[in-house]
Amino acid sequence: MKIQFDLANLAPLISGVFKLWARSIRYEPHGSWQSVLDANKSGQPLVIALWHGEIFPVTSFAYTVSSHFVTFVSQSKDGEIISRVIERLGHTTVRGSSTRGGVKALLQAKRIMQKENRMAVFTIDGPKGPRHKAKDGVIFLAQRANARIIPVRAFPVKKKVFDKSWDHFVLPTPFTRCPIYIGEPMTVTTKKLDKAVMEKEKKRLEERMLSLGTKG
Repeated sequence: MKIQFDLANLAPLISGVFKLWARSIRYEPHGSWQSVLDANKSGQPLVIALWHGEIFPVTSFAYTVSSHFVTFVSQSKDGEIISRVIERLGHTTVRGSSTRGGVKALLQAKRIMQKENRMAVFTIDGPKGPRHKAKDGVIFLAQRANARIIPVRAFPVKKKVFDKSWDHFVLPTPFTRCPIYIGEPMTVTTKKLDKAVMEKEKKRLEERMLSLGTKG
């Protein structure tokens, strides 16, 4: 008899390991994360922008400082596991991506941001790249939710980089130092998001992201 096993049942174990891993890392914030938390407490809608390849170190940092997030997770089978893990960390999830269910997820995230005052977390070049090229969704959400975008990057000192993955996924070594760079808030245009305007806004965000951690 073949026994079916749902990998999503491993979510409690995975989340437990993630919590221990996250708390072992020595984060070194550059920029004012406290001002981000203060803005959220005051009711300012915020979208935290990160690159897909840095999702582990940025998410682990966020876990140590707040649980007041709504995160996008794909509708794939792997996404079900990730969703359960993230929810065990105290976050809310919406299911959808740029390749499937994206608009519905964006509108759902907007409602959660407004109702629960949660910060949205957005891997802006996910789920399949190209690497370091922002997709439309983050700009669309920020404009619809009247939110400011907070660029965030992570640079763990000791890490494993998966060079064969499209995003060059970064896995920080436990107990390593990890500088975290929090950029200045970006206010999205109120103009109609036609193709030209959208491309301009994405370029602005990409430039802000790529400039973080390059000085000093």
